[in-house]
Amino acid sequence: MDVWILRHAKAQDRAASGRDADRALTPDGTRRAEAVGRGLAELSPSIEVVLTSPYRRARQTAEAAARSLGIEQVIESRSLEPSRNPSEAASELASNSWRSVLVVGHQPHLGSLVGLLALGDAGQEIPLRKSGVALVSWKPGAAGRLEAFLPPTFLEMLAKKGRRPKV
Repeated sequence: MDVWILRHAKAQDRAASGRDADRALTPDGTRRAEAVGRGLAELSPSIEVVLTSPYRRARQTAEAAARSLGIEQVIESRSLEPSRNPSEAASELASNSWRSVLVVGHQPHLGSLVGLLALGDAGQEIPLRKSGVALVSWKPGAAGRLEAFLPPTFLEMLAKKGRRPKV
């Protein structure tokens, strides 16, 4: 399974409600999420589904990427909430038959998920920048392989140029 892991884009410092889960993307965050989605579309048109944290900023990032990828199915998963154990997300991935999935969520949770999938150890966190992407080839029950670690600026350049490099 190819697991594309995307950290949400830049969000507001505070939501009007005061709840962390309600923080929305900033205008710049929205623009970057859309550009990163277009860049991602240049790399992998084979993503079947988008799995996202239910937190507003992650959901907005996921929806922007899904639009760029031409994917209608965006699934909210509590296993991607920041306070959850990354093994819950790995279990959810393992219980499905997807060949290629985009996972959208938060740091440090996603960095721990990359460590778990690629190294077999959630304690080996591999941090992602906002709007950054990691690609892990993973077979449930085994350590995977970190195939790519892509900064948002690279994905934005792909989006502008429309290039399709091999990953």
